[in-house]
Amino acid sequence: MAKRRRPVSNLLGLAVLGLLIEQPMHPYEMAVTLRERNKDASFKIRTGSLYDVVEALHRAGWIAAQTTERAGRRPERTVYTQTELGRQEFVLWLEELVCVPVKEYPSFLAAVSYLGALGPERAAQALEQRIIVLDEQIDQIRQAQAEVLDKQVPRLFVLEADYAAAMAEAERDWCRRIVEEMHDGTLSWPS
Repeated sequence: MAKRRRPVSNLLGLAVLGLLIEQPMHPYEMAVTLRERNKDASFKIRTGSLYDVVEALHRAGWIAAQTTERAGRRPERTVYTQTELGRQEFVLWLEELVCVPVKEYPSFLAAVSYLGALGPERAAQALEQRIIVLDEQIDQIRQAQAEVLDKQVPRLFVLEADYAAAMAEAERDWCRRIVEEMHDGTLSWPS
C-alpha cells in the first residue's frame, strides 16, 4: 500500500474524524473529549491547532457544519458531523497508518548515535536516569489506561496506551541491557 497525498495530513485530523464517528461535536467538545480519554498522549492537542484542523477538514469536505447552537449567554458554536467522504478518507488514512511503517526520527535515537561522546561513566548515568523516567512514564500510562477502562470503555479504544507502555518498556529494557554491558565490560569504550 503506497502512501497517499491528502488535503489534511495533520494527525489531529484523524482524531477529529474518529470522534465524529461517535456523534456530532463542536471543536471545544472535541478537545475536552480527547483530553478526557487521554488522547493527548497520542496527539498534540492545542486548541488553535484543533480549530485549524477542523477548518481544513471542512474545506476538504470530510466534515460538514451541521448546526449552530447557542447555550445561554455563550457564543454560537458550530457543530460538525462527518461526511461520507470523511468516513471513507478516515478508513483509508487509518489503514495506511497501520499498514505502512513510516521512517521517524526520534531524538533518543539521534542521541544514542553519539552516546560514546559522554564516556562510559556519564553514559551509564544518563541511561540509568532515563530508566527511572521511563519507569515513571510506564506507571503513568498504565494508571491512565486503568482509569479509562474503569469507566467501562472497551480496551480496543485505548490500545494506544497499551502500545505506548510496551514501547516504553522495550526502551527501558534496552537501556538496562546496555548499562549492564557497560558495567560488565561487554560494551567497551575505545580509549
